[in-house]
Amino acid sequence: MAQINSIRQLFFEKGLGYAEIARATGFDVKTVKKYILMEDFNQPLPKPKQIRGSKLDKYKEQIDEWMVSDKQERKKQRHTAKRIFDRLAKEHPGFDCSYRLVADYVSRKKKEIYGEQEGFYMPLIHIPGEAQVDFGEADFFDRNVRCTGHYLNVSFPHSNAGYLQVFKGENMQCLAEGLMNIFAHIGGVPTRLWFDNLSPAVKTILKDDGRELTDAFLRFKSHYGFATVFCNPGQGHEKGSGETKVGYHRRNMLVPVPKVDDLKEFNRRLLEECDQDMLRPHYLKKRLHRDLFEEDLEAFLSLPSVPFDASEIKVVRTNSYAKFTLNNGKHTYSTAPRYAKSQVFVQLTAYDVIAFDENYREIIRHPRLYGDYEQESMDWLPYLTQLSRRPAALKYTGIYPMLPQEVQAFLDSCSYQAKKETLRVLAELSEKSSFSKAAEAVRNVILHGARDADSIVAMFNRLNGDITDLAPMVLPASVPEMPSVKPNLSDYDHMLFREGEACES
Repeated sequence: MAQINSIRQLFFEKGLGYAEIARATGFDVKTVKKYILMEDFNQPLPKPKQIRGSKLDKYKEQIDEWMVSDKQERKKQRHTAKRIFDRLAKEHPGFDCSYRLVADYVSRKKKEIYGEQEGFYMPLIHIPGEAQVDFGEADFFDRNVRCTGHYLNVSFPHSNAGYLQVFKGENMQCLAEGLMNIFAHIGGVPTRLWFDNLSPAVKTILKDDGRELTDAFLRFKSHYGFATVFCNPGQGHEKGSGETKVGYHRRNMLVPVPKVDDLKEFNRRLLEECDQDMLRPHYLKKRLHRDLFEEDLEAFLSLPSVPFDASEIKVVRTNSYAKFTLNNGKHTYSTAPRYAKSQVFVQLTAYDVIAFDENYREIIRHPRLYGDYEQESMDWLPYLTQLSRRPAALKYTGIYPMLPQEVQAFLDSCSYQAKKETLRVLAELSEKSSFSKAAEAVRNVILHGARDADSIVAMFNRLNGDITDLAPMVLPASVPEMPSVKPNLSDYDHMLFREGEACES
């Protein structure tokens, strides 16, 4: 540009001609004339990059499918670039694309699909031994039923280590159960825990910025001996490490939406997965999270020698159907017929609701219901004995679909008395062992052509007893083979025929 400016100065300011300028600058006359006559000096736009083939091309359809599918999920439970990269590496043998290549494509695709922009988090520094506690939300499938999950997240800012536990609620039992599981797994208790103003822990925020804590949380805090810090309302950034780890765990351990058969077992596996996650370098300190976490462990308090019971005991009254309600009448649970219109004790844990009689003998155990809407947990098995007295109601109970098809068909076809007797034996054997074993005994008896109660009991004992099935005896070769003898029963037939004639006469 400087040479062009020089040519134009010689022409417009010095008054030199084309030839003179050409001799003075070394450019030919045509070039000199071109720059003198030039009118547009705007900077040209850069040429677009040539779109070339990429190693990622064959995986883009899969990536697009995941991201489009994510539009149905909550925003914070969608695939990140890191999660997509990890899944591609795991699910496609021979995958050899760099993370940067995947991240660039995902970033462009996110803007196209979601219109999202990536943010950032301010890093904080903490001393070893401290932890930050928070709840996050993420969906999961519990036995193929989609649930809104609440996962307890515990992060350790010094090492950037973290653990999570998934529950269906955010009550005191979930908070305590999650913390106890993590404390037991890591073998110690953080010296100081940072919290938001969680309702299970904080009863009231006082005018002097103090906190009135719930009795249950105070007992838990005193039992484990940790100090507490509560953030100002609406200031979650005060525990930035915890907020960041909530998102990290959701993206990396809860995507895609988990399918869970046993929540306790799933939580156990999550602890192990978090252990493995520490085998990576800290983003700033360049040391493994695991090595830094050792410094946290050295600062931790010891675990108490006495286990803590985080459950809550309530006294409830059942109705005429032997049912009781919790959560302001929205959640209904069954007991057993003999406890109708009576007082029972109920123990609430993070996972279960357990009913006890006046002597604290367990009556029944239900999975705990969550959600602010009407639900019912009905266990029909304790009602079997009563049902055996009124067998006509069988098809209108929850027991009927639990029975094997062969048993259903038999009960549909048999007499009132036979149905009554079969249900009585089923109830007795269920109480002795389990409903599934009792039902299997009934099924086997029916398949063998029997129907009576004694046969059902005998079959149950054979299926569930300690009788060892002996292998067939193999005779030695020295034992001679005896010829088979086919008896002639015609004489007996003749004799019976003559007796029959005598009876008729």
